[in-house]
Amino acid sequence: MARFLASPGSDNAPLGQMLLDRELLWIGPVELRIDQLNRLAGPADHPVLVPIDEEDWRDDVSNLEEKVEDGWEPPPVVVTYEEGQLKLEDGNHRVEGMRRAGEDTVWGVIGFDSAEERDRFIAGAA
Repeated sequence: MARFLASPGSDNAPLGQMLLDRELLWIGPVELRIDQLNRLAGPADHPVLVPIDEEDWRDDVSNLEEKVEDGWEPPPVVVTYEEGQLKLEDGNHRVEGMRRAGEDTVWGVIGFDSAEERDRFIAGAA
């Protein structure tokens, strides 16, 4: 996971290191409903932790939306499972581009702090 996040295009080595330091247990890729993801970044008028300037957000997301409409399959997003919620760690722009292109789901990998959390999630998804 850390190598993927440090790679060109993702350019998020600090996040990769933080997730590596947490020693998470990973599953995936799995198909996730977009409306179940808790986004960290996004437009100021959405429920996000880090608001992004509307102009910057719009340009990036519009480009991704067009790519999805042209058949592009984005790489899986990176999600952590915390307190029963799916927290979108990496892929906020991709998810918004997918949503705007009319998609309801996205592929992702999910990190869990414990085998018990992972097993509960898997049991609930079955």
